[in-house]
Amino acid sequence: MRVNTNLFWILTAFFVVAAIAYTLWSLGDNGWTHPEWVGTVGISLSAILSAFLAFYLGRTFAAQGGELPEDRMDADIDDGDAEQGHFSPWSWWPPVLALALALVFLGLAVGVWIAFIGAPIVLIALVGWNYEYYRGNFAR
Repeated sequence: MRVNTNLFWILTAFFVVAAIAYTLWSLGDNGWTHPEWVGTVGISLSAILSAFLAFYLGRTFAAQGGELPEDRMDADIDDGDAEQGHFSPWSWWPPVLALALALVFLGLAVGVWIAFIGAPIVLIALVGWNYEYYRGNFAR
């Protein structure tokens, strides 16, 4: 995590230099009467975002009281392998849910009546996906 923090601080410095260079270039190219401030604001906000991320990662690293397995040279792959959850490779509910959500968003874009068709299918897909281990061959 220390490497990530340092990379974001370097990125912050780069964006600060880029914002200054862009501002001077814009003022020199367009004249002092018509500066172009949108690019300067955008690059400056990128610098601020990078600084926020670097500060957060630095504080998180300090609060952990130790290094992550990814930061140690003697770490094994299993040291950073946490339990991510249980996922069914054979489940058909995620594609059904994706199709139903696509119908809902299509209904918001094209016609609301399509969303009324997709919304019940979304509910059915969510219930089916949550309770797929409570019935059938894989019931517990």
